[in-house]
Amino acid sequence: MIKAVAATGQLGTGFKAHTLAAAAVGADFIGCDAGSSDPGPYYLGSGATQASDAAVSRDLELIIAEGLKNDIPVLIGSAGTAGARPHLERTVEIVRQLAVKNGWHFPLGIVDSEISAERVIEALNSGKLSPLNGAPEISEQSIRSASHIVAMQGPECFIDALEQGAKVVIAGRSSDTSIFAAIPMMNGIPEGMAFHAAKILECGAASVVERKYPDSMVAYLENDGFTIEPPNPEMVCTPQSVASHTFYETADPFRLVEPNGTLVTTDAVYTATSDRAVKVTGSRFELTDDYTVKLEAASLLGYRTIVIAGVRDPLLLDQIDDFITKTRSVIEGKIADSLGLSTDDYQWRWNIYGKNGTLGPFEPINKVEGHEIGLLIDIVAKTQEQAQAIGAVAWHTALHQPIPEYSGLVSNLAFPISPPATNAGPVYEFSINHVMHLEHPSDTYTLTLEQI
Repeated sequence: MIKAVAATGQLGTGFKAHTLAAAAVGADFIGCDAGSSDPGPYYLGSGATQASDAAVSRDLELIIAEGLKNDIPVLIGSAGTAGARPHLERTVEIVRQLAVKNGWHFPLGIVDSEISAERVIEALNSGKLSPLNGAPEISEQSIRSASHIVAMQGPECFIDALEQGAKVVIAGRSSDTSIFAAIPMMNGIPEGMAFHAAKILECGAASVVERKYPDSMVAYLENDGFTIEPPNPEMVCTPQSVASHTFYETADPFRLVEPNGTLVTTDAVYTATSDRAVKVTGSRFELTDDYTVKLEAASLLGYRTIVIAGVRDPLLLDQIDDFITKTRSVIEGKIADSLGLSTDDYQWRWNIYGKNGTLGPFEPINKVEGHEIGLLIDIVAKTQEQAQAIGAVAWHTALHQPIPEYSGLVSNLAFPISPPATNAGPVYEFSINHVMHLEHPSDTYTLTLEQI
């Protein structure tokens, strides 16, 4: 039996220290996912991290301390949110600082999964790239324009580091499940069990009935199944809560694609073994001879300025769509006259919260049902100065744009902040969403061992 511990759903989001301490007793390893593409392309493009250094340091200190205390490996994947080289280096430096602070000594495995544009261009030209659904068109120019390109690693990078003696592994971009499947696979647990348990573990306590705060999770893996049980006595797992997490963030609720094959949960059975624990059986894994890794990249699109305003006038709310259409046209004319910019020089969107701000054209109830709306004007231009100038024209024009029911100067908008046009900095877009076909799992990562 393998006892696997997930410290929390994402490094830097926290967990109860006493929960992890209890979970680590008798465990075979502690894992923690540190990133995702969920927050969008900004982090990959900019090299910034979602969680602060202070929050990451707090979590890492507790996790590594428990790993060393219990003499078990610690595995961290997708370091620093997006897993590119700046994120990896930033996380590794935090580990070094913690080691000095605490007098720790251990072999550290560092997995760099950022790859060069030249390597991707070579794969493109040799037919070793395949687009995923919704992937953008790519070319040599678009590949070279990417700020960072990462290859999402499978469990092999963790296995490689552990086999070379690492006690703590900090990896760049890697699949969420790879962190938790590696050690079970090394110990002979079938891939179906290893990857399905990893799928449940990777979000920490998210598979409980009601996760009131981030916390740890435990899985006990055997050849014929695995049992999920929250170490925090205030939390409970049920067959429904565990099964529902299997479907979380998957295009197909029964098939989860990994670099070396596909987890198939069609015949999985979820059985309560107590009032808090669930055993899962029947999962299987379809191996493939075609080893692939997903590539992610982000490129600079421009610079953003936003305007946030409230509208409460009932006369204006009754004609809000027509008002916005006319106002946009007037603003575009003013931008051309005052700034010399055409609509090809910027992008903008108007979100009407309280009407269709979330779903846009897919909103089935496309009408204002309340007494007020929130208006977001999102402007992206080639420079921050241009975006700010456009924002200044936009908010002032929309504020005083007339409607037929009034005469004289009107004020349509209520601004919650000053200045109404707020700079939001650089904007990135995902520019690669493809898989690369590899001859060997290690072809897109570099492993370094460092004695801390």
